[in-house]
Amino acid sequence: MQSFINLWYDTGIAHIEPGQIMMMLVAFGMLYLAIKKGFEPLLLLPIAVGTLLVNIPSAGMGWSTAEAAIRSGDAALLAQFRELFGLAADAAVHDILHAYHSAESLIYKKALALGSAAGYDSGMLYVFYNMTIASGVGPLLIFMGVGAMTDFGPLLANPKTLLLGAAAQFGIFGTVAGAVLLTDAGLMDFTVQQAAAIGIIGGADGPTSIFIASKLAPELLGAIAVAAYSYMALVPLIQPPIMKALTSEAERKIGMSQLRTVSKGEKIVFPVAVLVLVALLLPSAAPLLGMFCFGNLMKESGVVERLSDTAQNALINVVTIFLGLSVGYKMSSDAFLNGSTLAIIVLGLVAFMVGTATGVLMAKLMNKLSKDPINPLIGSAGVSAVPMAARVSNKVGLEANGQNFLLMHAMGPNVAGVIGSAVAAGVMISFFG
Repeated sequence: MQSFINLWYDTGIAHIEPGQIMMMLVAFGMLYLAIKKGFEPLLLLPIAVGTLLVNIPSAGMGWSTAEAAIRSGDAALLAQFRELFGLAADAAVHDILHAYHSAESLIYKKALALGSAAGYDSGMLYVFYNMTIASGVGPLLIFMGVGAMTDFGPLLANPKTLLLGAAAQFGIFGTVAGAVLLTDAGLMDFTVQQAAAIGIIGGADGPTSIFIASKLAPELLGAIAVAAYSYMALVPLIQPPIMKALTSEAERKIGMSQLRTVSKGEKIVFPVAVLVLVALLLPSAAPLLGMFCFGNLMKESGVVERLSDTAQNALINVVTIFLGLSVGYKMSSDAFLNGSTLAIIVLGLVAFMVGTATGVLMAKLMNKLSKDPINPLIGSAGVSAVPMAARVSNKVGLEANGQNFLLMHAMGPNVAGVIGSAVAAGVMISFFG
């Protein structure tokens, strides 16, 4: 009989908690959205699987060597951890875990070394997270792949649209300020660093959101990543009502003249110029924009087609798998199921909506001041959800005027939005990092 009791306690079912069940349901919901609805399946599917794995009781998928050692219950080891963290001799396991998670860097590393010396290994997702996100490598490689798939032609053909990409970043900074004010008023509880990480969701740029969260607020990374990619998938639902509310039917019917042809030389010089200029003026943005421009230069130079093809396909696909699973690591029940998650989702939505609105309003202003007509609908593409936002601008334009093809015109601010969100990320790191 005792053998059956021991077998029962060795199962995950015996140790499962309500929060873990809820997170598994969240994971099933993400799987449904990814598979059935096609919402950002390339990332939502691995995030969902990572969420399932990290919430399996006692499997230790997200445990570090220290956490595995603490949870083992070894009395001698627990005594060493209590001494390391300066806890009382009778401190419970959950108190030791709390001290471990809130420990300073040096003590944290000593705890990892203690667990490793005792023969414990890190869980798979913990290793993936440190390899791809904590190191910063994953989002940077994604940016390189995105750069290799990007065409700066529409932006170079109409440089004024750079202003639309810049205007759409207002949602980021406005939300940061709003979160800080709400915290001061006692309605929320975010640090400035956390507010900055949440605000970047307004750029609708998943890799940038993950990069900033890993630097400024790693404890919020799971919720921020899911919110960012969810809003990217929901661009066709969120943006059109805002676009229509801020424009008249006559404005939506405005036709734009055909863009000029951009030379190969211009396309080669531009990423180099952007890289040098940004690196000199804002070094903290150099990693993101550096990899983005490097990927684009590989594509436009035409002399490293194998490297460009690898960056666009094989490499970005491999990194996406590990990145998604690593985000899932940050979606354990204790990290995700709290009041902050709902606040992040709401603030992220506000940031995205404000960014869309300011882009449209800037385009309306430019149309008033410019000799050449500018359809205000392309302003909404200033968020960096490439190419979804540009497609939405084109779709709404065609609904108003069946001959109004705005896709290439909207790609200008769309690409500018990628640059803008990377610059905004650099500003956040520079000020709050």
